[in-house]
Amino acid sequence: MGFVEVMREREMLAQVTHEEELIEHLAASPRVAYAGFDPTAESLHVGHLLPVMALRRWQQAGHKVIALVGGGTALVGDPTGKSEMRQMLSAEDIDKRIEKFRSQLSAFLDLDDPNRGEIVNNADWLRPLQYLPFLREFGSQFSVNRMLAAECFKQRLEKGLSFLEFNYMILQSYDFYYLWKEFGCSVQLGGDDQWSNMLGGMDLVRRKDAAQAYCLTVPLLVNSQGKKMGKTEKGAVWIDPNLTSPYELFQYFRNIDDDMVRTCLLYFTDFAVNDINDMTAHRDHRINDAKVELAYTFTKLLHGEEEANKAKEQAAKLFSKADSGNREDAPRLELPPEIWAAELSEMSIVDVLAATDVFKSKSEVRKLIQQGGLTVEGEKISDINHKVSKTELFAPQGLFIRRGKKLYYQVVIAPSSS
Repeated sequence: MGFVEVMREREMLAQVTHEEELIEHLAASPRVAYAGFDPTAESLHVGHLLPVMALRRWQQAGHKVIALVGGGTALVGDPTGKSEMRQMLSAEDIDKRIEKFRSQLSAFLDLDDPNRGEIVNNADWLRPLQYLPFLREFGSQFSVNRMLAAECFKQRLEKGLSFLEFNYMILQSYDFYYLWKEFGCSVQLGGDDQWSNMLGGMDLVRRKDAAQAYCLTVPLLVNSQGKKMGKTEKGAVWIDPNLTSPYELFQYFRNIDDDMVRTCLLYFTDFAVNDINDMTAHRDHRINDAKVELAYTFTKLLHGEEEANKAKEQAAKLFSKADSGNREDAPRLELPPEIWAAELSEMSIVDVLAATDVFKSKSEVRKLIQQGGLTVEGEKISDINHKVSKTELFAPQGLFIRRGKKLYYQVVIAPSSS
C-alpha cells in the first residue's frame, strides 16, 4: 500500500493536490517530502505531532524526509490562526530552540542516514537573502489579490496584519522552491491550517520550473467536539520531558475521551487498522485497556522503553487501590529550602504549589481549589487560604496531593545542601 493510501486508511489525510498524479509520482521512484516546524516555543507539543507522524509514514513507505526547522521564518512569524502578531524572538533564542527540536524530531524519524532523512534550517538560505533581488525574482510570482483571499490572512485583516507577517507566505513558498532545487523535494506535508501557504510553494515550483510539486495536509488534532487536543489544566502537553514528564504524557493519553482512542491509535501507533478496530470496538473495560496500550506505545516511541515501563508501573500502582493512590509511587516534586522563611511555622498551600513546576501560577492553584480539584493527604481542600505546616513539608515523605481525579504527587522541601 502506498503513502497516500496509508494516510487515507489511517484517516490522516485532510486535503491533497493532484491525487492521482501524486500516486503515480510516488510509484515511479523514491521521492523527497518535507514538513516545516517554526521554533516559536521552547519545545514541540502533542498538537504539532501529526505532521511529524506524516513524515514518519512517508519514511516508512520508502521515501526520504526533510524536517525543516524555521530559523528564518520564525523571525517573521506565521499569522495563521493568530489574532495578533506573535512576540518577536531574537535570532539567538531561535537558534537555541532549534537544537531542542533536532533531538525531539529524531525520536520519530530516522535522521542518521542522509538517504532516508535529514534536518535543515531555513535560516541557512533565508537570512542571507538580499531584499531587492529576492523581490524582483520571487515577488513578481505572487498576486496580492490571491494572497489576501487566503484564509491565513483573511481572519487577520480586520484586526490588522503587519507587512512583516504578510511576507510569511512568500518565504514559506520559497522554502519549497529552494528544497526542490537543492534536494529534489517534490512534496510538502503539513497541518490543514497551512493549506494556503503550502499551495503558494507548490505553485511557485510549478510556475518557475514547470516541475512536479504536490501538497498533502493532515487534520488538526481535535477531539470529537472540535476542540484542540494536546492541552491540560497546566497548559500544553510538551515533548520535552523537562516540561511534561513521561508519566504526565502517559497519563494524558491514558485519560483521553473514549471516542478519541481509535483516532489516536490510528495517528500515533503502527498497529494495523483491523487490530485498532478490534481494540476499540467496545466501551467497557476494554476501551481502558486500549487507552493504556496507546499511552504506553506513544510514551515508548518518544521517551524509550525504560521510561514507558516506569510510567505504566507508576500509573498502575497509583490506581491499584481505587481512589486512594500510593504515596511511594507518586512523582516527587522537590522545592528549594529557601522558599520557606525561617520564622514561618506554616505556609499557604497556594504559595507552596505555585512554587512547583506543575502549576503555572497562584491563580491556577486557587481555581483548582475552588473547583474542588485538590486533595491533600486524603482531604479535599475547599479553602484557598488553607495552610500547611513546616513539619509536613520538611518530612522525608512530604505532602501527598492529588490534582483532579488521577494525578498524584509528593511535594517536599529538598534537604539543604549547606
